Amino acid sequence: MRVEDPNWTANATTPRYITTLRQVGAANSTPGGLITASAGTSVNALRGLYFGQGGSVNVFDYGVLQSPTFSRVSGTSHPSVVQGGSWQVNDSGRRIGLMPKDDRWGVFGRLSYEVADGVELFAEGSYNHQKVFFNAGPNLSTGITYNTTGCTAVPVPVTCNAYALQALGAARLAGVTSVTVATTAADLPFRGIDNERKVQRYVIGAEGSFEAFGNVGHWDVYAQYGRSDVREQLRNIMHTARMNNSTAAAFAPAGNTRGYAVGSIQCLVNVNPDPADDDPNCVPLNRLGVGVANAAAVDYVLGDPYRDQTLQQYVVGTNWAVTPFATWAGDVSVSFGGEARKEKIRGSVPTEFQPVITIGSNGRPTTANAWSVGNYLPFTGEYSVKEAYLETVIPLGLGLEFNGAVRGTDYSNSGYVTTWKLGATWAPIEDIRFRVTRSHDIRAPNLNELYQAGTANSDSVSNPVFVADGSKGPRTYSYSGLTTGNPDLRPEVANSWNVGAVLSPRFLPGFTASVDYFRIDLADAIDSISAQETVNRCYADGNQDFCDAITTDPARSQPNAPYLLIRTQPFNYVRRLVRGIDFDAAYRIPVGGDNITLRGVATRYIENLAVTGIAGSAPVNTVGANGGQASTPTWIFRGSLNYASPTFSATVTGRGVSAGKYVANGIECTSGCPVSTTNFPTYNNNQVSGLFYADLNLTQKIAVSGTSEAEMFFNVTNLFNRWPLLVPETGNASNSTYSDMLGRQFRVGIRFNLK
Repeated sequence: MRVEDPNWTANATTPRYITTLRQVGAANSTPGGLITASAGTSVNALRGLYFGQGGSVNVFDYGVLQSPTFSRVSGTSHPSVVQGGSWQVNDSGRRIGLMPKDDRWGVFGRLSYEVADGVELFAEGSYNHQKVFFNAGPNLSTGITYNTTGCTAVPVPVTCNAYALQALGAARLAGVTSVTVATTAADLPFRGIDNERKVQRYVIGAEGSFEAFGNVGHWDVYAQYGRSDVREQLRNIMHTARMNNSTAAAFAPAGNTRGYAVGSIQCLVNVNPDPADDDPNCVPLNRLGVGVANAAAVDYVLGDPYRDQTLQQYVVGTNWAVTPFATWAGDVSVSFGGEARKEKIRGSVPTEFQPVITIGSNGRPTTANAWSVGNYLPFTGEYSVKEAYLETVIPLGLGLEFNGAVRGTDYSNSGYVTTWKLGATWAPIEDIRFRVTRSHDIRAPNLNELYQAGTANSDSVSNPVFVADGSKGPRTYSYSGLTTGNPDLRPEVANSWNVGAVLSPRFLPGFTASVDYFRIDLADAIDSISAQETVNRCYADGNQDFCDAITTDPARSQPNAPYLLIRTQPFNYVRRLVRGIDFDAAYRIPVGGDNITLRGVATRYIENLAVTGIAGSAPVNTVGANGGQASTPTWIFRGSLNYASPTFSATVTGRGVSAGKYVANGIECTSGCPVSTTNFPTYNNNQVSGLFYADLNLTQKIAVSGTSEAEMFFNVTNLFNRWPLLVPETGNASNSTYSDMLGRQFRVGIRFNLK
């Protein structure tokens, strides 16, 4: 796990972050709750106590990784991670899913009828259903404040939290006015992602051939309707207000207006002097311990927010291909056509699952979230596209051939664009063919990027200016983010080069190899500035544009720990340059009536550079970094060995990525380190491993009847049960983009081909 050296200071010449320590765990919460602060006569007198099975009180051992000024009951803020001591108590990384459960099925049908020579009518229809469920981890909560004022008095006043008094006792709470707790909530079910998608697609059309210019031409016309009905749903999500009401429990006083038994534990809102905040449905929830929660209270505080959306697409188009003339070197082919397309989205969200959006003093929208996550907003939008294209291939002789294409596209929301491609191939001899392509392409923003009304999430960000004495704020900030679409987005524009060669030597029959260099220069790329980047640019650089996107929520803020509200939105602001080389080689060897085929493909990335133009940021080449989900390994490769007979096939595949850095902008050093910054942090070890997996696939054909057959298959992925690409992080601590998260997997099945 990556940890900050507690002895590091801004002027230190040692690395800020350490990635090589063992027996390291999170120290910010425990399954039954950890006291992270307490107030009263002696500040933090109860810090470091945590609640175990049945509400037992234990002392958290902060191990050896501590600031020199820290002690459990005094000094600076507590460390977020520990080495040794109670490093295994926190369970947040052990109670999260590795891969989602994915159930899907689909049907497809096609009818065609030849109405005349060279003319065929056709109709297609398909329906696909997908259900995805994922364990998104525990209901982690930090900054839970328990009022313990008057807990030593008799009778106990309603200002004393009943569960805090039960768990800690009056003696411990003498002189203590409040305790702050963080928990991974072992008594609550995990948060679940439960999404469902139903996709329909219908096509009608006609296709055929005709005589033109003394050659055969081809044409088709079609109309298509597609519809996707999507439900995004979360399970077991905390309702913020109900959780607060349920947590604030008190002993019912004599003469309470609801007639509760004196001394019974009730929700404070129902026994305090103010009748305006009563909630007759409230059930008190004990969060101090494991195995102490009331099931009825759990049902009261949790809910299942969802959003329903319908995406529709209407398309009509036609394509034509002719050979209008020939040069001395051969026939010239021409293709042309056009398409009109309309896409739209409509959504709905029950009011109870929507955030409340208000306009702050700076004129920017902020949100008040009813739920810890899943505060959905419905969004509505549409756009239409009309486009036409022309393509041609012209042989020029001496093994040289030109190919080109041009496409004009008119977007209803962003205007007209022209894209094109120019290419050529040259085969001076049979054994080798050179090829080059220059293209100008675009990607239009999708419906989500354009019209998302707002998706709210809750998480935490690191404080880029944190110091051990806490004078510049807490180590991390909890926040609620609001991500909205941007209807003013423009299409991304890419200018690309591809240059390569294909080798098929006659002296080595069955062997082919190709090498292609690519360069993609992407302008006006669509991206959103992350919450962490927003905080970095505001707090570390003082950039007011980013500070304007941050406000605080007084209702959820704690002393010295403000709760942030951060707004993000996509813009056309990134320029990205990607360069690399693709390799592909295969060798097919006949063996009697069978074949053995060796094949290998690989990509060697040279550069992946993003320039945001944001003041205070620095462009970094991410090639060779394996740490994040947007990482770019230097090498990505796959090789296979296949044996195939008419009825049997066996394939062994090897795949993986090369070793590399943890983060691209990290500076590795052990002494004499430069100043560690948010752009270029220092690490004692910035290296992570690569990956290599082996797979096995076997198939056997079986005759079913004279014309029909079946094929049985047996597949093993990750044959040697190798581990994921591990990174020094919390949670799954791996790069899931390239990793096999489930280890060795077996699949057995049968396919039928009925004729």
